[in-house]
Amino acid sequence: MARISPGRFTHDDAGDLVVFLIGMRVNKPWRPDIWLPTFLAMRPMIEELYDEPGSGFLSHRTLVSFTGPTVVQYWRSIEQLYAYASAANASHRPAWAAFNSQARRVPGVTGIWHETYVVSKAESIYVDMPVTGLAAATAHVRVTSRLDRARDRLARRPG
Repeated sequence: MARISPGRFTHDDAGDLVVFLIGMRVNKPWRPDIWLPTFLAMRPMIEELYDEPGSGFLSHRTLVSFTGPTVVQYWRSIEQLYAYASAANASHRPAWAAFNSQARRVPGVTGIWHETYVVSKAESIYVDMPVTGLAAATAHVRVTSRLDRARDRLARRPG
């Protein structure tokens, strides 16, 4: 189990930030032969990103629901995210091609989606939590009296 950081914390980062959400929806659970390869394709990509510190990838978190997973990714820049997505030698392109091929062959079994947010400001609070989210992607710092309110955390330019 992850170590709890007792008390109140926030993240600290002065750089650019991109939040990328990517998810999969299992529309026909009785067809794991079709949706399971898509489900299994994300882990090698995440491992590849952690192994390449210069990629701009900062951190991720996987959320699981009844219909499928959502992966929250933190990136340093939109250019670095796009560079990874289009890199000929990265795991993403073959996974994307395999999904598209399967979706044409057996439509409607698996849905995928993504949303990209270029963030100019962000605030966070973590109370009695393990290091997670933006704090895991950037820096985990204790909340002081000057950072006590969400308004104060959002108004500052950390760093």
